[in-house]
Amino acid sequence: MFRILQGRWKLAILFHLFGGVDKKCRVMRFSELERAVPAISQKMLIQQLRELERDGIVLRTIYPQIPPRVEYQLTKIGIALRPALRALLAWAEHRKGAMPPSTQNKGDAPRTVFVPKRS
Repeated sequence: MFRILQGRWKLAILFHLFGGVDKKCRVMRFSELERAVPAISQKMLIQQLRELERDGIVLRTIYPQIPPRVEYQLTKIGIALRPALRALLAWAEHRKGAMPPSTQNKGDAPRTVFVPKRS
């Protein structure tokens, strides 16, 4: 299940297909997604979109014209992810606010807690 969201860019892509800040699901052309996520390479964007399509999250529509027009939109399954991802984002924001300043945005937060052995 979590494999569907595995990948550095998938959540960013889904955020924009969910409608970004205005929160209205929309159809986006490939070039719009490239502009919306500027740090991603074209190759990686294609790969991530194909994986989302394979998993039934995104619908890809190709229009037979010159130059070809390709549009992406969420499927019903993709739209159903919205509440879960919104809850995950809220949890991350809450957790970020609860962390001490020295560990925010760093990978040095403790991962293991050692409990002393009782006598």
